[in-house]
Amino acid sequence: MKQLFIVIFCLIAFSIRVDAQPVKSGTILFESTFDPAILAAANGIKLSSEATARIPKSSVTNFELKFDQLHASYKQQNTPDNGTQRGRYNGLGVFGGGFSRDYYYDFQEHRLIQAFDLNDTLFLMEDKMGLLPEMRFGTGQIVPVIEYIKSDEIKQILGFTCHQVIAKTTVRHKVMGVEKETTEELILWYTNELGFDFSPNPVLWTAGAVLAIESKGTHIQAKKIQYKEINAEDIDLPRRGILISQQQLHIKLDLRRKLTRISRNGSWN
Repeated sequence: MKQLFIVIFCLIAFSIRVDAQPVKSGTILFESTFDPAILAAANGIKLSSEATARIPKSSVTNFELKFDQLHASYKQQNTPDNGTQRGRYNGLGVFGGGFSRDYYYDFQEHRLIQAFDLNDTLFLMEDKMGLLPEMRFGTGQIVPVIEYIKSDEIKQILGFTCHQVIAKTTVRHKVMGVEKETTEELILWYTNELGFDFSPNPVLWTAGAVLAIESKGTHIQAKKIQYKEINAEDIDLPRRGILISQQQLHIKLDLRRKLTRISRNGSWN
């Protein structure tokens, strides 16, 4: 009887241990809130009542991360209230985009691919998390500098223990011939409990899976997680995409800006 009891106890314990194992695939819904009025006020910009009336209102955009043990995709969810061709504030002191970007992750190879439509063509461009991009402001170039400051602060997001890192970004650029310096602090909350590396803004990443980014006028946070089976086609790279390098993208964007100036002014200048 004692041996039978031990066997039954072991079977129950094994069953509980198996049931407690985390599911290795699912979705995480992220909500991104952007308020240009708060951003302007935080940067010391005083707006007139007329300017305040014209400035866009606070907007909310939803993104979804689909993941399994080896791959993931991060895409904007299309709703009647948010267009995919809208530029987005990138948290580095400037507005970025002009076109929406989907991200595809290969956890095993530590590979990140951007996918975006440009002139009705789908391009695929390799990228790396934590890598500073070369951005443009007017006719000049911006090279942002990021300093990461570790913190002992922790908090719970979706039941995961998240650690705080402060990202201090500095951007220098010229406005009307005068050199300006913009400094901003962003707060990143990341967890090591998901078992993969990820960030809703790949530039802003230090470790683990980033579940929240807080900055002036912008707040991105994971709102819901659902464990379920994921179809391979939802996280695999698009087959019809054309590979492009960062340099080739800059050439295409420069050409598009020049063509836009021609259509407006009738000249290259």
